[in-house]
Amino acid sequence: MAGELSPIDKAKFVAAKRAAQFVEDGMRVGLGTGSTAAWLVRCLGEMVRDDGLRIKGVPTSSRTAELARGVGIEVISLDEAKWLDLTIDGADEFDGSLNLIKGGGGALLQEKIVATASDQMVVIADVGKEVESLGAFPLPVEVIPFGWQTTQALIEETLISMDVLGRTSTLRMNGDVPYVTDEGNHILDLHLNRIGNARQLALVVNQMPGVVENGLFIDICDAVVIGYGDGRVEVRDINEGTVATERLDFVESDNLFSDLSD
Repeated sequence: MAGELSPIDKAKFVAAKRAAQFVEDGMRVGLGTGSTAAWLVRCLGEMVRDDGLRIKGVPTSSRTAELARGVGIEVISLDEAKWLDLTIDGADEFDGSLNLIKGGGGALLQEKIVATASDQMVVIADVGKEVESLGAFPLPVEVIPFGWQTTQALIEETLISMDVLGRTSTLRMNGDVPYVTDEGNHILDLHLNRIGNARQLALVVNQMPGVVENGLFIDICDAVVIGYGDGRVEVRDINEGTVATERLDFVESDNLFSDLSD
């Protein structure tokens, strides 16, 4: 239950709870992937169950789809939805311009497709995800399995001319075998430490044969909801140029979140 959460999980919970207020009846909503996004799906499920909220959710991964169905959200495909009113998702890092690194959960391709097919993207995150410069979190790059080592070598060679501090990469593993995305691809994690020009890097990496997509989300996020361990939330809207802070109370008796583990 929310009252028994650690400070970091409280921060995720209040960010998700506040972001759920962006959702209105009848909306088509993109549902993100990852631990913070899972809180959001549970919050929306509570609104469907208790308040009669009617929405159609487009999940960004198979596990988000399973969770959404489990809490009573109607799930449809992006092809069925055509276009979305809103996408709410987490982030591994965000900077002051609301540029993001995403893909720690392995769903960056579907997440970027869904986010760019939305009128608005709202990111939910705990305060620890804010950085001055992107790059401390490894940048995920989704690549096709064929020739992935050649693609990796090409990326590392190209990084020499990029404004980054680190230039190594590793193949993401799932135990003893390579991690496989929902689309059947692999992920290379680039250990860059600091990215000086995220826009340039995103464009250059995506031009390489074998690369499907990278985890830099540039000029896609419209607002970020930042959660704190004491129940405070901060909402920053990049388009309106506004910052608002409020506090959300925890509901000790709410069992909806009791089985959600991060």
